[in-house]
Amino acid sequence: MDKHLKVVLWVSWAIMFPSALCAAYYFWPPMIAGNELEIATFLILMCIVSIFPIIVNETPVFFAQGVSISVFLLFGPFVEMILMQVSLTVLLIKLRVGSKEIYRYPTNSLMFLIVSIAGAAVYYAIGGSHGQTEFTLEFLSKIIIYAFTICLTNHFFLQHVIRGFFYKNKEKFFSKDFLWEIFTTLMFLPVGIMLYLLYKDLGLEALFYVGIPFVGISFILLLLSNSQRLNTYLQQSSEIGHQLTERLEVKEVLDVYIDKLTSMIKADYAYIIDVINEYELKVIRKLENGQILSNTKETLSVHQGIGGLVYAKKKSVLYKRREHWAKLEKTLLPDTIESMIAVPIVRNQKVVGIVVLASDKKRSYDQSQLMIVDLLTAYLGVAIDNARSYEETKNQSERCALTGLYNYRYMEKLLESEYMKLEGGKLNHLSLILLDIDHFKKVNDTYGHQGGNEILIALADRLVKFIGDRGTVARYGGEEFVVLLPNVDKMACFAIAEGIRKTIANRPFLIDQDIQTIGRRQSVPITASIGYATAPYDAEGPLDLIRHADRAMYIGAKQAGRNRVAEYVK
Repeated sequence: MDKHLKVVLWVSWAIMFPSALCAAYYFWPPMIAGNELEIATFLILMCIVSIFPIIVNETPVFFAQGVSISVFLLFGPFVEMILMQVSLTVLLIKLRVGSKEIYRYPTNSLMFLIVSIAGAAVYYAIGGSHGQTEFTLEFLSKIIIYAFTICLTNHFFLQHVIRGFFYKNKEKFFSKDFLWEIFTTLMFLPVGIMLYLLYKDLGLEALFYVGIPFVGISFILLLLSNSQRLNTYLQQSSEIGHQLTERLEVKEVLDVYIDKLTSMIKADYAYIIDVINEYELKVIRKLENGQILSNTKETLSVHQGIGGLVYAKKKSVLYKRREHWAKLEKTLLPDTIESMIAVPIVRNQKVVGIVVLASDKKRSYDQSQLMIVDLLTAYLGVAIDNARSYEETKNQSERCALTGLYNYRYMEKLLESEYMKLEGGKLNHLSLILLDIDHFKKVNDTYGHQGGNEILIALADRLVKFIGDRGTVARYGGEEFVVLLPNVDKMACFAIAEGIRKTIANRPFLIDQDIQTIGRRQSVPITASIGYATAPYDAEGPLDLIRHADRAMYIGAKQAGRNRVAEYVK
């Protein structure tokens, strides 16, 4: 919620809360005198019911309104408003609403205040009264109208004012929340009426006969709600598991995992920690302030913090209060964190990673959520293994085993893809550089094939560092290399090609495996002949670009004396 809205909210509450109570007391005088004990007993019952809320669409639903109907009919709206506000406070305390979300107190207080006033206004407008002893069909109809006025006002205020105005989260009026409002109204309206009628006949004994079953029903509904929530978690976990196994890169697996997990189980902070070796842990993904960060450099000893504890125990841990884990040696967790879940990622009976979810609230997590995170880390471990296997297989098929550069097969596919972008208008130019080491056979004959391989490896490293993120370097075959440069025109391509030539010619290569001088490093100067072509000027298709760069290299560079750069000329 925006800061200025919080100010508006608190000011509105400070003005409206006492005003509404005074107005209710003045216009609808309460029946308090002689009923103090009864009112206190009703308050206790409403507070007990308030500690058994169920969560629907992230909104707590509690059943104190079932009792508040009786309170309203017996003692009037003023008493009902006071008791409802107290039971609401009990509910928010039960939900562990802390200082960071303290604005939820005035928000909900105003909502229930307005709901109570709206219900009372409609009830009295149609001729209703409180304290009535005779129960008639007309009286019943007025009670029903009162109950559904409260239901509709509550839902409207929740959807359009709280979520729409304050939280900028607009939803349809006829939603799952609305169905729950109707269901709870239909379910607890008869209970409220029964409690009213029995109280008229039996007095406080009615609270025993109706109150205890009412609390029992609330508790059973809470258990059903928790069971349904667990089933929902399991369904979502299955879906997340499928999404993880569909990802073919480790980066994608980690991003999907932390995004989906924190969407399902709310966390102020989340960490995925990798086990680097038997001494060191490293944070490879973290969620802080609502943002997922991947370029983290935080490391931790295996003997420190939550990560070290889980690594040593090889078991999951759940902490509900900070004092339960605050004595742990050095931790990466912020000082505001209270509760957390930490789960090891285990593969082949070894801990290969750790997942941590943390919250600024106390008792934010329970055993069911720990079980779900445990299940999802098993999916994560399998998905990472699959992704790594795929990446290794892909690298073997796309990379040159000697230099680590992309190979001819990969370059052909990339060239076709980039050329399609050029034809589609996504690129303005597409340049290709082809280079060949001069007299490389002589190098192999003089220094041996192993020495020649060292030169190829070193040259590949120089090319990658020189090109950087401007293009892609590949080994075309033998002593030939190719560089693909998207959005680089002829003039810029020549400058890059000339820079490559100088990078090769001006600094000799050092080799260790010289067949003539074993055990001593040898300095080997080499040069390269380079040709280049640029589309769309020099080519009508991707293969033309390669052929024309190749022709420029042989005719314009090698045959012209080597160690030079040549442009394709039609």
